[in-house]
Amino acid sequence: MGGRVYGGGSLKASLTIPLHLRSSFRGVEARGLVKRYGEREALKGVDFAAGPGELVGVIGPNGAGKTTLLSILAGTLRPDAGSVDSPNGDVGWVPQQAALYRRLTVEENLLLFARLEKLEEPRGAVEEMLELTGLGGRRGEVVARLSGGNQQRVNIAIGLLARPAVLLLDEPSVGLDPRQRARLWGFVAALAGRGTSVVFSTHDIREAERYGRRLLVLADGESLFDGTPEALLDAVRGEAPDAADGDFETAFVAFLQHRGH
Repeated sequence: MGGRVYGGGSLKASLTIPLHLRSSFRGVEARGLVKRYGEREALKGVDFAAGPGELVGVIGPNGAGKTTLLSILAGTLRPDAGSVDSPNGDVGWVPQQAALYRRLTVEENLLLFARLEKLEEPRGAVEEMLELTGLGGRRGEVVARLSGGNQQRVNIAIGLLARPAVLLLDEPSVGLDPRQRARLWGFVAALAGRGTSVVFSTHDIREAERYGRRLLVLADGESLFDGTPEALLDAVRGEAPDAADGDFETAFVAFLQHRGH
């Protein structure tokens, strides 16, 4: 595992994990993550791990620290303290705002990013992603003319170009209609089924309940819960029993209120 230690620690030596051995390694693990913006602490000693094939939803109110956590796991943001272990260079990051060149075609976008990733066989990687995401029939279409759902598929394809063991998705279904969301989550679930560690953030609590096999609840930079949706409901029954028989979103809000958030 490649390790990054922050807050006075030194960077560990990184190891390149052979493709045929990756299934035996953890996906991504973080310990004691702290991130400050001035006097505000966006993360307060958060621990988190996702193993191969896990599909984990990160939920919480606005300002909870969801995007900050995913950005640190992706390596695009440096925490003030804590450590992150992940396969060396093997994390795919799909931010909420698609980083696409709208005047280029689907294929041209993928080829550009494959070359930026310095992949040994960029055209082969592009063909693989076009097939995996079902975009082969749209390879020659200009991105600006695609629907929001198809643009998001291109965005995810870019994140998968280097065949990462871990895929991080920040609010992946924002702006999609119900049919597009169903296709997106079917695709994401299939990735997890193939052994990819998938971590996503969402404000849609029902979506988190439906697709997250595990949930991490953040609020004001703190980790309040980490477990299955069923286990979260059990926690609500113990802390706010009057809300436990309502829908999942009502139970979740009651859980936050009981914890003082």
